[in-house]
Amino acid sequence: MSFEIGLITFGELTADPATGRLPEPRQHLRGVIELAELADQAGLDVIGVGEHHRSDFVATAPPMVLAAMAEHTRRIRLTSAVTVLSSDDPVRVWEQFATLDLLSGGRAEIIAGRGSYTESFPLFGYDLADYAELFREKLDLLLRIRETNPLTWPGGRFRPPLNQADIAPRALQEKLPIWVGVGGTPTSAVETGARGLPMMLGVLLGTVGGHSGIVNLYRRAAEQAGRDPATLRVGLSVQGHVGRTSAEARRTMYPHFTAGFRDNNHQRGRGFVLSREKFDAFTGPQGALVVGSAQEVIDKIAAYHEAYGISRLLLHVGFGGMPQAQLLDSVERLATEVAPVLRKELAVPAGSCPRPAGNGFPANVG
Repeated sequence: MSFEIGLITFGELTADPATGRLPEPRQHLRGVIELAELADQAGLDVIGVGEHHRSDFVATAPPMVLAAMAEHTRRIRLTSAVTVLSSDDPVRVWEQFATLDLLSGGRAEIIAGRGSYTESFPLFGYDLADYAELFREKLDLLLRIRETNPLTWPGGRFRPPLNQADIAPRALQEKLPIWVGVGGTPTSAVETGARGLPMMLGVLLGTVGGHSGIVNLYRRAAEQAGRDPATLRVGLSVQGHVGRTSAEARRTMYPHFTAGFRDNNHQRGRGFVLSREKFDAFTGPQGALVVGSAQEVIDKIAAYHEAYGISRLLLHVGFGGMPQAQLLDSVERLATEVAPVLRKELAVPAGSCPRPAGNGFPANVG
């Protein structure tokens, strides 16, 4: 199993900290496609597009953005990050991503999640009180669709039955990858492990080892359900930036990162200002953010691998409206200076399962 390095973008529209001007949506979307082109040409493994249904995000329809990326790339894998499955229809999700798989020559993936941004629930007529149950039912159906066609399904609380339903097209891949995106909720990790599905762990702030209990719960639940440990995959998404030097990376990222937290974090008007002192702490050796020179970034990702046994890292780049030239420079460094070293050092032997070094549980997880 090779170690995979990739990117995530949300396509957020954040005012420039220096000028106060918002990006023009069409130009920003073209920039997202350019990002995918460079990532593909430079040799990164995966690119993901987040789903947010607000006017300060341009990627409200990730399958369409990913389809455009498919036509401008050759080898990079294309995934949602995440598909808010709780407020979507699993049949439609399958149709979109199976179509993407055909268009891309078998490069599509889905990261299904409950959603940390919740505006899609009222928008599409769902009750937030059903947040968890919606996801369980819809994930069950999505997995059934992947396995069987035509499909007979008995129905559930939120969707009527399907009777010999022909759900097309079928994916080009024999088994289109479906990951589950998990934050810091123990129940989510346990349910994902019990299903034997790969888990994408989203880390926002905090420390490198702060989610070790979540990963251990995931692996323990998988083993208790009789899953083969060698088939388990854990990925991690975290925000970051690769600079020429440590100081340059922090200087470049900070004003945009804190602007994104102020303007785009969770619900409009509820963001917060992250002080430079706290930002520097979060980018230090034990901090969660992956920021610095190429060597610093290598060391931080290796530390995450040691803590969690990850086989994939997706770096959330450009958050807060970083200028395109600086963003592309960071991605170029990630692909050419960071990724080759990590692939060599962190490759997982066939048939083995990467495991975290520690087995401690944070107080709110144990």
